[in-house]
Amino acid sequence: MFLINFSHPLTENQIQKLEEKLGQKIERVMEIDAYIDQQKPLIPQIAELVDRVGFTSHEWQTVPFILNPPSLSISAVTLLAEVHGRCGYFPPVLRLRPVEGSLPLQFEVAEIINLHQVREEARKRR
Repeated sequence: MFLINFSHPLTENQIQKLEEKLGQKIERVMEIDAYIDQQKPLIPQIAELVDRVGFTSHEWQTVPFILNPPSLSISAVTLLAEVHGRCGYFPPVLRLRPVEGSLPLQFEVAEIINLHQVREEARKRR
């Protein structure tokens, strides 16, 4: 399993907790700086960010990965659309949450969200 991280770097402890939740090893963490120039159009910038992952068309469709999206909401939703277009499905995403009472503020792995399953369940409610 690969972790494509478009957010802040993860600690070894966070990666270990993620592996425990996944029940498998993270083979590689791909750190992609998700800086966006607010004065330029967003879509080409997101396409360039996703290009930086370096996957071929075949790899997008065959390599198992989990996504840690950027924290800027418009970047995150646009990135999900771009990734879906390349791999053909909504990938699982990582959700972190603040550790209550931590100083300085720290984050822990909260859950892995299976976006494909969310989509399938939502279709039952239409």
